[in-house]
Amino acid sequence: MNILSIKDLGKIGREDFLFKNVTFGLNEGEKAALIGRNGSGKSTLLSTIAGIYQPDEGSIVINKEAGISFLAQNPSFLPEDSINDHIFKSSSPKLNVIKDFLEALEKYSLDPNPKNQKKFDELNQKMENQDLWNYESQVSSILSTLGINDRNQKMGTLSGGMVKKVALAQVLVEDTKLLLLDEPTNHLDIKTICFLEKYLRDTDRTVLMVTHDRYFLDSVCTNIFELSRKRIKLYQGNYSDYLDKKEIEAEIEENTERRIESVLRFERDWLRRGPCARGTKAKARIQRDMSLINREKFAKDKDFTFEVQGRRLGGKVLVLDNISKNYKKANGNPVLKEFSYTFTKGQRIGIFGDNGSGKSTFLNIITGKLQSDTGSVTKGENTSFGYYTQNPYFKDKSMTVLEYLKEAGDVVKRKDGKILSAGLFLNEFGFEGKIQVSPLSSLSGGELKRLFLIRLLMENPNFLVLDEPTNDFDIFTMNILEQFLMNYEGCLLIVSHDRYFMDKIADSLFILEEDGSISGWVGKCSEYIQYRDEKAREELLNERKEASEKKKNQENKGEKADSPASTGSETLSETPSSPKQKKKLTYNEQKEFEKLEKDIAQLEEEKNILEEKMQGNGKQDFSDLQSVSKGYAEISSLLDEKYQRWEELASFI
Repeated sequence: MNILSIKDLGKIGREDFLFKNVTFGLNEGEKAALIGRNGSGKSTLLSTIAGIYQPDEGSIVINKEAGISFLAQNPSFLPEDSINDHIFKSSSPKLNVIKDFLEALEKYSLDPNPKNQKKFDELNQKMENQDLWNYESQVSSILSTLGINDRNQKMGTLSGGMVKKVALAQVLVEDTKLLLLDEPTNHLDIKTICFLEKYLRDTDRTVLMVTHDRYFLDSVCTNIFELSRKRIKLYQGNYSDYLDKKEIEAEIEENTERRIESVLRFERDWLRRGPCARGTKAKARIQRDMSLINREKFAKDKDFTFEVQGRRLGGKVLVLDNISKNYKKANGNPVLKEFSYTFTKGQRIGIFGDNGSGKSTFLNIITGKLQSDTGSVTKGENTSFGYYTQNPYFKDKSMTVLEYLKEAGDVVKRKDGKILSAGLFLNEFGFEGKIQVSPLSSLSGGELKRLFLIRLLMENPNFLVLDEPTNDFDIFTMNILEQFLMNYEGCLLIVSHDRYFMDKIADSLFILEEDGSISGWVGKCSEYIQYRDEKAREELLNERKEASEKKKNQENKGEKADSPASTGSETLSETPSSPKQKKKLTYNEQKEFEKLEKDIAQLEEEKNILEEKMQGNGKQDFSDLQSVSKGYAEISSLLDEKYQRWEELASFI
């Protein structure tokens, strides 16, 4: 079923069309990404489809049965609204019924008078008649997974990461078939990004998103739309497929361009001789030549080289001696327990932790922006910090781009010894033409952050501290930054939730634990995520096995088994005997849970057998190994699904 049809769409930007003659469509279940350089109009196109902006040309047709959910890059909200108010601000009839039911339940719980009971019973019946219990359970599961437990919190009190989670929850729970997501992974921790990745991959909803997360693009997308030169072009497949096709396309276009130029060398000579244009053939030839001369010429993506001459690091770089910060996190633990570390030249360390774990606090203490409660931070004599913050401050936005950069210096000395003016340096990072004399106030958020990074690197630091440098950058800018960082000879300390970026740049990690301590990991970010997930799964399974064995032992002794408290979020899939009680598993859910335990045990056994086969004894041939690998992947995927459902049900036992 067709969900979205766009024909000849056009939208005017600052001076000219951002995009023009954009035509494409999306079918039900299709997962597509919109990529392009900062300023190419990606967010504007998404907002135009969502109805935030009106197009200057063309038409947008959305299936009347679909409905749209739009996640803006910077979600708006009313500070006085509660999380619950914000999430349930929806035109969805289903969500409105659930919202009314929740309110009726809360009133009846506080005051079980006949009036409140009648309202509660009416809405309870309405939930039953419209078969909304399963939908409500899905809503509660999404909120719980995103860590949204206290729905009475005011939106104005939330951190940026938590606001993004609530906004994400709002679009995920809506009963719509078209999801428009503008940079959905920005400000989210890796745990949430992994959840969102799986949700979008598995959902039958249609998705169109703007994102720079390349692992995300590879895992979720079935199509890539590139917005370039005011036009849109479809590349079928994920991001890796897109890169392969772009490489082939560039080679073909270059060869075509060379052939055209070869032909035109002769044709230009003919035109200079002033041919008689009275004949039909001569006129046609002249028209053809002029169309070739005035054609839109192939422009290869500019290969930016972004290197500055390094500043020497001394023998002593940076020493942290028992630093700490005692104010409490949301879980009641201190932000940072006493931590000591001695940095050495050339280290490339990523910082890993969930939202609210204290990553920015840690960086602020290291760079001297925040005082440690204990211990000391000792910087080497030659150590010069370059600190990229999440929200850079510009004291005078009336300055032009060039004036702002010249505050750091009129020229830049590159690693190869070449001297560049500030203007040429801006050119290398994509600030070309009129934008150099434009005021900072006219720049987008992404452009401002890119400019801040250029000036930071122009100042030639030998210890780079980067707090979320990948937010709001396009993929092309990130490739330039990665190239620079891979050749950087100083120390690197990086916070980023972009797994591709972290895997490429950082070779070890600081792990900010829940209790406020910091542990280390030698290896890539993706390796740590895999280790953490496997460890959590094993711990959960062991806990469940221990509880099951305890219950059996008690039953064998004729004792009454303990009834463990529910650890999950409150849900309403069954009418509670008392409104204050939490959900209990239904008979069918209990049977499902018991079957899941047996299925998981059996699948784990099969997986272990396949692992032994994959390790090999030298007897299996290549085709056997392929078959075993395929079976192992299928079982692993099935186990993931069953574990997820098991965890949902286990939280109510």
